[in-house]
Amino acid sequence: MNRDIDIALLRAFTSVIDTGSVTAAARLLNRTQAAVSLQIKRLEDQLGQALFQREHRRLTLTPVGERLLASAQQLVALNDAVFGQMTTRQFDGEVRFGIPTDIVRSYIPPILRRFTAAWPRVRMTMKLGNSSHLQSAYEHGELDLTLTTDHAPNARAEILRVDDLIWVGARGGMAHTLDPLPLAIGDPSCRFRPVVLEALRKANREWRLVLELSHQVGQDAMVSAGIALSAGLRDSVSPALAILRPDAGLPPLGRFMINLHAPSLGQHPIADALAAHIRAEFSQRFGDNPQTERKLRSPRTNAATAAS
Repeated sequence: MNRDIDIALLRAFTSVIDTGSVTAAARLLNRTQAAVSLQIKRLEDQLGQALFQREHRRLTLTPVGERLLASAQQLVALNDAVFGQMTTRQFDGEVRFGIPTDIVRSYIPPILRRFTAAWPRVRMTMKLGNSSHLQSAYEHGELDLTLTTDHAPNARAEILRVDDLIWVGARGGMAHTLDPLPLAIGDPSCRFRPVVLEALRKANREWRLVLELSHQVGQDAMVSAGIALSAGLRDSVSPALAILRPDAGLPPLGRFMINLHAPSLGQHPIADALAAHIRAEFSQRFGDNPQTERKLRSPRTNAATAAS
C-alpha cells in the first residue's frame, strides 16, 4: 500500500537543517517551537526511525536523517515550484539584475534557484561589478534592479542587511605583521577602499597596494596566497580565508549595508517578483534585523519617502 509523506513535515525537517535549530526554524516558518517539534516527531513516527540525535540541546542528523535530507529538499522544492507555477502569472520576458562581486557566493545561488523554479520562462541577465558602477547602471536604466553595499543609508534603497566590514587574510598567514601593510583592494570606485585607507591613516599604519582590482576572485587569490590582506563583509568571507581577530593589531573598519534598489511596485512585474525573492532570502536568514537603521520597506513606501 502506498503511503504519502506530508510536505509540511518535510518542510519542518529541512528548515531545522537550514537554520540550525528548532527555534530558528519556527521563526522561519512562522510557527511555535512546540509545533515544529511536533512535526518532526510526527515525521519520525511515520518513518519509524529517529532523524536527529539530541545531545546537550544540540541536534545532529542520524544516518537515517542524512539519507532523507537530499530527497526531502527535492520534494519541498518541487512542491513550491509546482504551486508557484499553477497559482501565479507566467511571466515572459527578461530581468536585468546587478550584484556586487563580493556577495555573489554568499547570497545569490538560493535566490536564483527559487526564482528560476517559479518563473522558468523568464530570462535573467546578471551584471557583476562594484556597487558604484551597479548603482550608476541602475540609475541610467541599464539594470532593472540591483544590490549594492553602502557605508551610509540611501533614501531610495531598502536596507536588507547590516554587516561588519572586517579584515581578511590567509589561514595561518602573516601578512598582517608586515610593514608597510600589503593590501589587495578595489580601484578608486570601490566603496570599501576609502574606509580601509582612512582607518589605516587614523591608526598611523603604513600600507602599500599589492593589487588594485574590484573583483573578488582576484583579491581572494592574492589573500589566500598570503601575499596581501583585503577587507570584506563578515557574512561573505570565503571559508578558505581567515577573518582577522582584533588582536591582529589592525584598526576596526565599521559597518556596511546591503541595499536593494528596485522600481516602485507595479512598474516592472518581473522585477517585483525577483525583488520579493531577494527580500525573502534575507528575511529567512536574518529575520527582523535589529542592527538596521530603518525597517525594511516595500518599493511603494520607498517611492513615497523619496518623493517627500
